[in-house]
Amino acid sequence: MKPKNQGSMKDPDGFGTVGNPRCGDIMTVYIKVKKIKNKEIISDIKFETLGCAAAIATSSMVTEMAKGKSLDDAFQITRQDVADKLEGLPPMKMHCSNLAEGALKRAIEDYRSKVGAKGKAPEKTKEKNPPHRRTRK
Repeated sequence: MKPKNQGSMKDPDGFGTVGNPRCGDIMTVYIKVKKIKNKEIISDIKFETLGCAAAIATSSMVTEMAKGKSLDDAFQITRQDVADKLEGLPPMKMHCSNLAEGALKRAIEDYRSKVGAKGKAPEKTKEKNPPHRRTRK
């Protein structure tokens, strides 16, 4: 299967980056949001992943699952949903679906923080300055 929605996005409305220091996987999800009938819909979504085949597959799948959904519905996507859509992952690779879920939720949280909306991501997925966006003092 060829990954879908792979690549960066110019001027995203929100982005989220997560990583796993144990395996070295790093994922970034970018979203564009449109308001349609008072709902915020993910109109476009892309990902960049440095990691194993499972990390790339879960990144691609989470973008496919979230595209066209409202932010609220996309925020409900879980790591198990991603794994199930892929028809399972080896136990040693389940952390990849966790990263995919976290990157999506961070992207939504980033967008919401910019527009002042509620609905923060769970504590485990929060990071104020993702690694590729940190500034030096």
